[in-house]
Amino acid sequence: MHGRPGMGDRKPGKASSLAHQAHLARGERDARLQALDLDAAPFTIAWEVTRACAYACAHCRADAQPRRDPRELDTDQARRLIDALARFQTRPILVLTGGDPLMRRDVFELAAHADARGLRVSLTPTATALATRKRMRRAREAGIRRVAFSVDGAGPDVHDRFRGFGGSFMRTIAGMQSARAEGLPIQVNTTVCAQNVDQLPRLVPLLQLWDVVQWSVFFLVPVGRGARLAMLDAERHEQTLQWLAELSGTVPFDIKATAAPQYRRILRRLRGQSAGAGFRFADGLDRPGLGKGIGDGCGFMFISHTGDVMPSGFLPLAAGNVCDEDPVAIYRESPLFRELRDPDALRGKCGRCEYREVCGGSRARAFAVTGDHLAADPSCPYEPA
Repeated sequence: MHGRPGMGDRKPGKASSLAHQAHLARGERDARLQALDLDAAPFTIAWEVTRACAYACAHCRADAQPRRDPRELDTDQARRLIDALARFQTRPILVLTGGDPLMRRDVFELAAHADARGLRVSLTPTATALATRKRMRRAREAGIRRVAFSVDGAGPDVHDRFRGFGGSFMRTIAGMQSARAEGLPIQVNTTVCAQNVDQLPRLVPLLQLWDVVQWSVFFLVPVGRGARLAMLDAERHEQTLQWLAELSGTVPFDIKATAAPQYRRILRRLRGQSAGAGFRFADGLDRPGLGKGIGDGCGFMFISHTGDVMPSGFLPLAAGNVCDEDPVAIYRESPLFRELRDPDALRGKCGRCEYREVCGGSRARAFAVTGDHLAADPSCPYEPA
């Protein structure tokens, strides 16, 4: 499932040449990751291309609506934004998200333009009737390298309750089957809170059955509709992350903890791994092995449907707008982003912690709970040495 259709038709005489090309590509990629300066460029950019979505998920960050916002960036503005992001020259990952990005008719045009400009594009569709095999084929043809579906429970009872619609679990499976049939690598995103944390062990065999390349476990940040759900307490965060760390390496997929940067502390103490774990996939969406952890505003930036530039979708502080300013300059020079990349600016025990450069705490959760984006992350029980 990781290759593109037609790869099995290569002639034997070309095998050594193709192997040499693959070796050179890996070398270039490794050099790019080692040279990546998080002060100069993000590793990942999430772009909320629309807030429109047919679902009403209980934990939705965006408080998505059934119809598109007339203030969304139009196609010309969106193409100009892509051109601007390509100036980072580090080929960041561009995640086309929402809402449901499939509710933009021009989403594949934008994906193809981003791919042509050297960005590495992934897509996070909502598992509605729009996620057909035909659209997955168009996604592959547009250069999209990975498709991420959300699964928040090991069966319809929990998942459908989270999504607000009956039948959404089965639609998700159908969407993944369509993506796999078109040779698209699949990522599964799971949002974890007090109501569904017990579902995680039951999901593991399903993830293996679905042949996913990555499980991205989102730890709830109480923003948007998610503010009505209960987060895990600090001890349960630690226990769950420890379980994920022990599971990592025993399963055939990568595990990524989102909005829980203390996972890097746990991995480092458990195995001595570097901050990003350095996994490689056939789709080229590698996670870098860096001494400095990627987090809100540090290696990551978020662009809203109206063009606001934020450190992440869970940290609703705008540093500028792409309609008025260069997003490259916003990332590099805005006081907010510069502050978030300075571990010495952190307050409380996060500021004292010996892991502040590889972790730094979730700035989004600190802001959501305390109103101070530089405060200690309340989800972490660790006491600095």
